[in-house]
Amino acid sequence: MQLSGLVPLIEALPGVRRLSKDLDQGSLAALRGAALGVPEAARAAVVAALVRHWQGPVLWVTAGPERARLAHDELGLWTGEPRRVQHFPAPEALFYDRTPWEPETVRQRVAVLAQLAGALEEEAAPIIVAPAWALMVRTVPAALLKGGIRALKVGQFRPPAELAAAWLRFGYQPVSVVEEPGSFSMRGGIVDVYPPNLPQPVRLEFFGDEIDSLRAFDPATQRSGQALDAVQVVPASEAFMSQGPRAASALRQGGWRDLVPAHGQRLERDVERLERGEAFLGMEYYLPYLYPQPATLLDYVDGQALVIADDLLAIKAEAQALEGQAADLRAELQRERELPVTWPVPYLAWGELAERLAAKGALSLAYDAAPEELLLAEEESFQPGLRYGGRMKQALDDVRRVLEAGGRAVLVSRQTARLRELLAELNLSVYPREAIIAVPPAGSLTMVQGSLSEGWALAGERLAVLTDAELYGWRRSQPRRQRRARALAPEAFFADLREGEYVVHMDHGVGIYRGLVRKTAGDTEREYLEVEYQGGDRLFVPAQQVDRLTRYVGGEAHEVTLQRLGTADWAQIKARTRRAVEDIARDLLELYATREVVPGHAFASDNQWQLELEESFPYDETRDQLQALSEVKGDMEKPKPMDRLICGDVGYGKTEVALRAAFKAVMDGRQVAVLVPTTVLAQQHYYTFEERLRAFPVKVEMLSRFRTHQEQKGILEELEAGTIDIIIGTHRLIQRDVKFGNLGLLIVDEEQRFGVGHKERLKRLRREVDVLTLSATPIPRTLYMALTGVRDMSTINTPPEDRLPIRTQVVEYDEGLVRKAILRELDRGGQVFFVHNRVQGIYQMTQQLQRLVPEASFCVGHGQMDEGELARVMLDFAAGRYDVLVCTTIIESGLDIPNVNTIIINRADRFGLAQLYQLRGRVGRSANRAYAYLLYNRHQQLTPVAGRRLEALLEAAELGAGFQIAMRDLEIRGAGEMLGPEQHGHIVAVGFDLYCRMLAQAIKRLKAAVDSGQAAEPAALTAAEGGVVVDLPLSAHLPESYVADTALRLRLYRRLAEVGQPEEVEALQQELAERFGPLPAAVQNLLYLLRLKVLATRAGVAAVATEGHDVVLRFPDLLPPAVIQQAHRFGSRVAVGRNRLAIAREERWRELLVALLIVLAQRVGAEAVAA
Repeated sequence: MQLSGLVPLIEALPGVRRLSKDLDQGSLAALRGAALGVPEAARAAVVAALVRHWQGPVLWVTAGPERARLAHDELGLWTGEPRRVQHFPAPEALFYDRTPWEPETVRQRVAVLAQLAGALEEEAAPIIVAPAWALMVRTVPAALLKGGIRALKVGQFRPPAELAAAWLRFGYQPVSVVEEPGSFSMRGGIVDVYPPNLPQPVRLEFFGDEIDSLRAFDPATQRSGQALDAVQVVPASEAFMSQGPRAASALRQGGWRDLVPAHGQRLERDVERLERGEAFLGMEYYLPYLYPQPATLLDYVDGQALVIADDLLAIKAEAQALEGQAADLRAELQRERELPVTWPVPYLAWGELAERLAAKGALSLAYDAAPEELLLAEEESFQPGLRYGGRMKQALDDVRRVLEAGGRAVLVSRQTARLRELLAELNLSVYPREAIIAVPPAGSLTMVQGSLSEGWALAGERLAVLTDAELYGWRRSQPRRQRRARALAPEAFFADLREGEYVVHMDHGVGIYRGLVRKTAGDTEREYLEVEYQGGDRLFVPAQQVDRLTRYVGGEAHEVTLQRLGTADWAQIKARTRRAVEDIARDLLELYATREVVPGHAFASDNQWQLELEESFPYDETRDQLQALSEVKGDMEKPKPMDRLICGDVGYGKTEVALRAAFKAVMDGRQVAVLVPTTVLAQQHYYTFEERLRAFPVKVEMLSRFRTHQEQKGILEELEAGTIDIIIGTHRLIQRDVKFGNLGLLIVDEEQRFGVGHKERLKRLRREVDVLTLSATPIPRTLYMALTGVRDMSTINTPPEDRLPIRTQVVEYDEGLVRKAILRELDRGGQVFFVHNRVQGIYQMTQQLQRLVPEASFCVGHGQMDEGELARVMLDFAAGRYDVLVCTTIIESGLDIPNVNTIIINRADRFGLAQLYQLRGRVGRSANRAYAYLLYNRHQQLTPVAGRRLEALLEAAELGAGFQIAMRDLEIRGAGEMLGPEQHGHIVAVGFDLYCRMLAQAIKRLKAAVDSGQAAEPAALTAAEGGVVVDLPLSAHLPESYVADTALRLRLYRRLAEVGQPEEVEALQQELAERFGPLPAAVQNLLYLLRLKVLATRAGVAAVATEGHDVVLRFPDLLPPAVIQQAHRFGSRVAVGRNRLAIAREERWRELLVALLIVLAQRVGAEAVAA
């Protein structure tokens, strides 16, 4: 969306013309300290008009961070130059708080500072939007920052080692694979670096010390792209490690002997890193020590900058509040001996900031002067937009009046289709546009598809800008620029084997991975994965066969049994598991086959009301949400019963998809039942559905223990009569006395939490009506792939825009920490969940917390309370009447209160990992940073299992980490949900990955039989799950001199083993050459073996190996006549046996082997096409 075409109308105002004239002449004298008197909604438009007349940099200062984000986004729309408008964010850590800064914040800040330092070549001077908080932070001086920028050009002589040393000094992290800003990697003559100021990392290729080429590359594929002539590499952080030794010396002089041991030790550890000049997470905490004369953002904007204050009074209030918080925190930390008394003040106080702003002659947009002194407050200027609150007739009458007066009206809305219909009734024909880039004609109406926070008008009915806020009374959340997603290299998915971990070999069972080793046999050098088995036996697995080895995942509550090599135990375990897998595959296929033939209801296509409901959603849908919705609607419109599972992390928008599906069913005259596991969640869904469907003639009801017996009776009667459209309830909904008038869709939330009896009832329903199941338990990729084609699944992996990962701490229970955590949340206007999962002690715990934090108000919620009282507590807490809810795990399922952004879980060691993950997901559901504190008893030793659980949750800090968690523990729960708890034992026996492979194989075979109408034969127990084995006497590995990092080598081996297409082999060959340089012979051999494996798999060959002087292709059964016929085409060079083909290792045998496999693979392909 773009609105720059309206800016000339603002420039034409007499007051703006006078200001513009001064700016055109480069004079700021008349503007110094002046106030304009512009309503908040119109300020971005006015700034856009002023910056057209100023050649230098512009700094727009707002009060709070939220206002800065909004101003930044809207200014980009009004200027039409979003790239020129930069956001300079505040760190989220309060002053004196050790919380590390968000990487994205570090990146944005240093890129803006480098641009303002004048070191970056930009076409136009930047427009910076920053909150007061960001201006208060002390940072690196401009001269020092400028000295840290490296300009690199093709043909320049720059020793790579010299560059690496400089980057280390300026905060860059050395890594094996460059994926994130602020990192670099060196591999011989190839250097990758990711500067914070560039959209993509850069690959430098050296010829000696000369830069031979510069190319941007994609961090997700690691493939090079556009060639560059030159780049500028700015420092990775405001904290320069070149200044580390000086900071360490100042810290040692100040001393920290008086601190409590834990904090003293942490400081000692950091000081040692500073002395070594080593970058580390959280180094910005030491900014006050790194620079004796630190700077602030205002030092970067010289006299040639136009400084604009959004609202000086609000900025003053914000700065003083931050200052007060910082002083309180400092006093508290020093009282508790957690901060040295000599610690410098890390911020600019309001007194200094006010002086600096006055010295810069800050121009205020607000009403910071007497009415007669406001430069744009005369009658001819801006007025706030009128609020219509859905009274569309009045709104459109006012629009018509503006048009008749020769003015211009602009409607900015997400509901343009609906507005177009209403306008057509007034004989106004208008089509929505994406942008206004030229001034609309006088008397014209323009409609723009998009979103603004608020509208405004010019007096005298010259221009009226109306948004959804004025028209409907609701404000859609601003669509913000997507935060830079962390790109992962292609092999990152395979980084799952660590030394000392349990692994499963397909042919030999469970062992312990002991690392990569290199061995030489004759002339052949290879790299092997060493696996230890029971009794100290060792197995060496060739690196190119790494796909036969998977990390063992099988739950946590038991001891893992290692297999013995050379016994039949493993074969028996596999045979038992295969039989169980066959049974479950048959069950799934029976349901699949029934659904294919049973007629269902084909729902009608979307109608106008459906579109209106979807446009009224106050958030931006993610790509995955839209995809899931499209798949659900597609299923509903087919004439067979839908059975779709939607998997997605907590808070990713599954409920909205379900709500839209429910509305679609109601629009086609069918009833909808929404089944949930808890009464609290039923209440939550009831309010969500009520709120979203209020504008439509849809009756929503709830059936749970929150309803009296009499109310339940009335609801059941209405349900049978068909007068209730949507019923939301707990398992009460699937009892025998519940009868529907015309049920069309059943939505099941968290199906894994219902009992076996309930599931049987659901299984019967699945054959009669459309069923949509929601799961916050992410389904692992392996299981997802195994079930594809039998169970319809949609996954929502994309987090909502601006959602931040939850910062998690695992700590001993400490009253000081609990008090600090609660007060920190209250200081920013939020609320807190305190989870104490024992009803007996919950009231004593609440009294203890009240004594600890007397400033806060507390309420209690648990499952044994009276229904009415629990409902009242929940509603009061959601309405913000209490600060802290002390509760049991009743909040685990689906409770959604965006204002709660801190959760404290007492005795976290007593919870399961999946439960902890679900609980943590109750916070962080807005754009604010959320905090989770997992507390354990300091007087009790953590059990190894509990320790591993809490460690896994700490590791899973990224958004959507449910999939990472899944590889630890949720796989068992996910499998239980999909396959039933009786499968748990088999998963434990063979490990999750092998189980999924066996399931995929069984389903594929049985489904092929069902689809072709044949009876499925039981699988032969000798069938290999791991694909073709290729074992030829060639030195085939990734030499250390080529890929030095051991973990990266292993990941690459894993990735190579997964390749399944000849084209992928060619692409990998090119990628390796690009990333690591020309391919050594050992790597060429490795790719040759990989090519053989891919072709052999296609040709139906079981193994390629040597026997004596021959290379032998072994087949699983007797050779078919077609294979014999193809082999005879090669004459005497190919010997034919009963179940094998052999070729002598003579001249050009390698080319002959490839040619033979290509011919055999083509034969298989031709037969498949014919069939």
